[in-house]
Amino acid sequence: MEATIQEQELLVMANEVTALLAEGKFIEAMENYLDDNVQLFEGNNPAKVGKDFCLAEEKKLLDTVTAFHGYTVISGPAVKGDTTFYEAVMEFTTDDGTDHRFEQAVRTQWKDGKIINERYYHA
Repeated sequence: MEATIQEQELLVMANEVTALLAEGKFIEAMENYLDDNVQLFEGNNPAKVGKDFCLAEEKKLLDTVTAFHGYTVISGPAVKGDTTFYEAVMEFTTDDGTDHRFEQAVRTQWKDGKIINERYYHA
């Protein structure tokens, strides 16, 4: 089945986001692609709501990162309708000396070129 023009555009944007993440440019990706009223979910936790709140929370986390070891897309992105999916591995070290490795599947819903709802499933 061939992707629609909208789906092709979403794949381009999803690849742009993951390219920024691979460079460790998390804030830039969020500033460029999050909708003002975005809802971000970590697993089954309650949503973080609103671009400004999500940016503030991300900055708090990044302030603890002493070494960024990578963000690697393992599969995808794939698209169906207004939703993209991909699988990635993120690795970093925090200021308490802890090495973190998150294997995650990411489901992203888009509207008008912005992320309106995203969920990270971690392993």
